Formats: sequence, C-alpha cells, structure tokens
Amino acid sequence: MSQIENPATSSPESPPSKAAGRNRTRQLVRDLRRLAVFSGKRLVALFFTVVIGVYLTIFIANMGGQIDELRLAQIENEVAEEVRADPAFHDLPSERREELMEERIQMEVERLRLDEPFLVRSVDYLLQALSLDLGRAEEMHSDAGSRQVAQIILERLPATVLLFGTANLLVFFVAVFAALSLSRRYGSKLDRSVIALAPSSAAPAWFYGIFLVLLFSFMVPLFPSGGMVSAPPPEGGWAYAASVIKHMALPVAAMFIAQIFISIYSWRTFFLIHSSEDYVEMARAKGLPNNLIEQRYILRPTLSPIVTSFLLMLIGLWSGAIILEQVFNWPGLGTLLFEAIGHRDTPVIIGSVVIFAYLLAITVFVLDFLYAVLDPRVRIEGGQK
Repeated sequence: MSQIENPATSSPESPPSKAAGRNRTRQLVRDLRRLAVFSGKRLVALFFTVVIGVYLTIFIANMGGQIDELRLAQIENEVAEEVRADPAFHDLPSERREELMEERIQMEVERLRLDEPFLVRSVDYLLQALSLDLGRAEEMHSDAGSRQVAQIILERLPATVLLFGTANLLVFFVAVFAALSLSRRYGSKLDRSVIALAPSSAAPAWFYGIFLVLLFSFMVPLFPSGGMVSAPPPEGGWAYAASVIKHMALPVAAMFIAQIFISIYSWRTFFLIHSSEDYVEMARAKGLPNNLIEQRYILRPTLSPIVTSFLLMLIGLWSGAIILEQVFNWPGLGTLLFEAIGHRDTPVIIGSVVIFAYLLAITVFVLDFLYAVLDPRVRIEGGQK
C-alpha cells in the first residue's frame, strides 16, 4: 500500500498560500499607489488654494498698488522732518537742501522698490511669502527690537496658542462628555435647557468678555481686567504660572460660554442619530454593555465630524482673536494684527495671513487621513479595504 504524501507538509509553503501572499502584496501595492496619487492631488489642490489666498491678501493689503502713494507721501514727510531737525542743513542754500531731500527720497524709494510696477513686485512678494521669507516690518518691531516679521509673529504666537488652545480643549472635552450624557437623557429637563441655551452661542466671545470684565473686574474685583501677567511679573515659575492662569480666567470663560452650548447641542444630535441605527439596536439585543456600545458603535462613527469641527475651530481662532484680545489686552496674534492694520504695516499683515493659510492647508490635509483612521467606512480614491 503506497503512502499518501500530505500536501501541507510536502513543502515549506503550499501553492495556495503563495497565491494568497502574492495577492496581499499586490493589494498593498495598489493601496500605496492610490494613497500616493490621492496625497499628490490633495497637496497640489491645497497649494494652489494657498497661492490664490496669499496673492489676494497681498493685492488687497496693498490696495492694488494705491498704498504706494501713501508710502511715498510718508517718505517725503519723514525726510522733510529729518532735514528740518538737522542743524547741518540750516546753513545750506535752499536749492542744495532740495537736492539732498530728493536724493534721500530716491534712495528710500529704490530700497522699497516703489519705482517698479506693483504687479512685478506682487509676484516677488508672493514667492517670498510662500517660501516663508516674510521680510522686515515697516513700522513694528518685536519686544527684543527685531524688525523681522517672523520674529515678531513667533513672539506673539505662544500667547495666542495658550489662550485659545486651552479654551478650545476645554470646550471639546466638556462638550463631548456632556453631549454623550444628554443623548442618554433625551427629552429631560436638562436636555431641553441645553437646547434653549444653544442660541446664546450666536453672540461672539468678546461680547461675553465685556460683561465678564464689568462683573468680575470692576463690580466684584476677583480677576484682572486684562494683560497676560501681573506687572511687574512675579519671580519664580509657580508664581508666574499662577498669575498667567488668573489672567486667563476671564477670556477662557468668555470663549467657553460662547461655544459650549452650541457644541453640546450639535454633538448631542450626532450621538442621537447614531444611537438609533440598526447595528446599535442589534448590539443592545445581544446584551453588550452600554459603555461598550457607546464607545464602539456611537462615539467612534461620530468622531469624524466632531474632530473636523474641533480642528477648524482651532484654526479659526485667528479670526476671532483680534477683538477678543483687544478686549482683554492679551498680547497675542490678534493684538499684533490689529496694531499692524493701524500702522499699515503690510509685511506683518501678509505674514500673519500666510501662516494662517499654511495652518489651514495642513489641517485640511491631515483631516483627510484622520477620516480613514476614525471611520472605517471612508475610502481613498474609491478603493476597497
């Protein structure tokens, strides 16, 4: 009787397993190719969006070249004041003084390239901005005395990130847990109260900030009305941190009040929609614990819109920072942009918008991949998982 050889032990890897391995490899290559194509298309589209946004900012900030006339008039006034204030020019003939003034004016015009067409300069400004060569400020400077726009922005950036990042993180976590809790108590008094308070988020944070300052800084003086730290700054790390936290209390509270109710209402609606899905009812019928159902079948599918809302809220902090930081005299990017507009300091204005545009583009690019991680139903370029 002949012995029958076992195919599973006749070779290290049987033909079916080799075919399966080749199929997995080909599928991985196709997935990587789709990912590369998708990433390339998104990067190109976002790059052109940034280019258009930055160029429009350059064009508008310079008023289509009309701001050059204001700069020329400002240069003439400054040179005339310097000549009148310098005693060495008093004994010169009037014609000589005029010649020297014209020479100084011409040197300044050439330095600022005001003798070139604005369209030519605007393209150069665009290329410099896209390469993050933000240049020098015309009127403003950092606390250290630097005229470099990058240094001026970097000096103010931590204050804004600290204030708005703290407020938005607080809103995010409180709103998620409160919305999840309200979705279990649909129709309760607390649920109806949150719905009734949701329209209060129509008022901006600075609106609530004014009332908080009046109430807790003047009527009941518990917190400082403005600034980032006491003057003079306290010595020691803990004392300095305590002073910063005390100064942050009112602006953080203003942003929290302005965002919390609409966030809870919006995210509670997402939770209610997903809690009534068939697969959630099936999970309940199987007897799975409520905590597991909420985490796996309700919370995870809703994370994509929630994270999108949160990240775009973080990026949008610059637009709301101008007035709020003015109300609380907070030394951040909003105050910087307000001062730059007042001084007509175009490089600082453009630099702020360039940084914002890059942050927005990066956020949108990252969101596309977060969708695939957070929600398995999302596909890239129509592929299959």
